[in-house]
Amino acid sequence: MWCRGFLRQTVRSMSTSRQAGILFDVDGVLLRGGSLIPAARRAFRKLLDRNNNFLFPVVFVTNAGSCQRRHKAQQLSRLLEVQIAPEQVVLSHSPLQMLKTFHDKCVLVSGQGPVTDIANTLGFQKVVSVEQLREHHPLLDMVDHNRRPKLPSSPLETLPKIEAIILFGEPIRWETNLQLLIDVLLTNGSPGCAYDPRLPAQLPVLACNVDLMWMAEAPSPRFGHGMFLLCLESVYRKMTGRELQYQGLLGKPSLLTYQYAEHLLRLQNHNHELTTIYAIGDNVMTDIYGANLYNRYLGEQHAAVASTTKLVAQGTGSPVTMAVPEEELVSAAAQCRSILVCTGVYNPRSPLPNDLSDAIPEAAFHGHRDLALERDLVEPNHVVEDVEAAVDLLLQQENAVISDL
Repeated sequence: MWCRGFLRQTVRSMSTSRQAGILFDVDGVLLRGGSLIPAARRAFRKLLDRNNNFLFPVVFVTNAGSCQRRHKAQQLSRLLEVQIAPEQVVLSHSPLQMLKTFHDKCVLVSGQGPVTDIANTLGFQKVVSVEQLREHHPLLDMVDHNRRPKLPSSPLETLPKIEAIILFGEPIRWETNLQLLIDVLLTNGSPGCAYDPRLPAQLPVLACNVDLMWMAEAPSPRFGHGMFLLCLESVYRKMTGRELQYQGLLGKPSLLTYQYAEHLLRLQNHNHELTTIYAIGDNVMTDIYGANLYNRYLGEQHAAVASTTKLVAQGTGSPVTMAVPEEELVSAAAQCRSILVCTGVYNPRSPLPNDLSDAIPEAAFHGHRDLALERDLVEPNHVVEDVEAAVDLLLQQENAVISDL
């Protein structure tokens, strides 16, 4: 349920609707692992009025997905010392609640954390975890000799046929998840059977968070879910000779994630339209690519009338659409400005992809396989030292806009 009372209180000091909204990435912008980046607290003091209400609508958009929204909101509230509502948080899996055509299918979920509970909260009614699949088929997971499941003394209840796969985030035991995901894919959802090389079609796969790397406390970035996807794609291609097809890719830089985030900004703004959205991030291939892609999309939306059924998550499989009333998820902002900070994945000593030669080596492109490298999408509108400098920049620009009115 939308926490309308809290959000009214958050923006009650606004005499008129604001023209700008802010999207904050979390890891590498506000946090390094579980620790707050010092500039973050200073930045948020500048965004609050004397009653600790936000001067602008604010939404936190992160590709993290191993927790519920309320837990991420509680963490941010504690570290930033400002009250954050769950409805101000967009996790990589949050837009799945809009893909209602999958909610009545039996889905296999991969990741870590309470993935079954997360899927249920998003609306999925029949959910099977990799661990449940492993227990029901103890002969499948054989890599770790010390962890091989024991045969049950009595037959377990038969699991339903898997109809779709949801990849929430990187799992803890990659070998187990890789093996069982391949088993499900190559048996069309019946992993207790032998592989069928003549399968006419592949099960639908929805992947949340395509980040190849993310920034924690270590001096260099760590593997993200995109690295696990790279492994899964490689194994599938090696075994079948075909490319793994995604029915949808969610999380940044997906357009659906930005549509959903703008929807939440607008609700904070009393459903008034926003002129400018500032998107602050540390990852060129997700935060900057996504913000610039959304800015292009906004320009196209203003140039043509949007259709009532929107393409929301383009993978390599069939387009995924959602049937929602147009007024519930409309993109109306004039522009989305991308701001890159230097406290996370992006290293200011390394050139941006746009600065490289025309023949960019594959190793230099850390985006997902299904994302085309376009130079204008990986070039930020602004590069600043940290999130405080980003807030200073947007405040300066908004004050200039107000003075011109």
